[in-house]
Amino acid sequence: MIIYGLTNCDTVKKARVWFDEHQIEYTFHDIRSQGLTLETLKQFAARLEDWQVLLNRKGMTWRKLTPEQQQLCTKIETALPLIAQNRTLMKRPVIDNGTVLLVGFDTRAYEKHCL
Repeated sequence: MIIYGLTNCDTVKKARVWFDEHQIEYTFHDIRSQGLTLETLKQFAARLEDWQVLLNRKGMTWRKLTPEQQQLCTKIETALPLIAQNRTLMKRPVIDNGTVLLVGFDTRAYEKHCL
């Protein structure tokens, strides 16, 4: 089990607390200090029903993008390189249990796929 996110992200903190409380072992991958490659993002996108769930459209990074950059996020070919360049554009946490990829904080999905 790998949790991808930012150490000081509140949503990631909630997810880590949930996993700790349920005594589920995981490896934490800090996308700021450990990086996030375009290849990893492509793998994530391929495993998701809708790759756009990877986009964090509520964060400060999104709001700071120009309209032209935001328009790039409508196509996977241009969005994923932009996320790789601006890692905080990725919605967090991304949880990889080896089979299923979960994006965001969702305790029902965690209970279904991680317990």
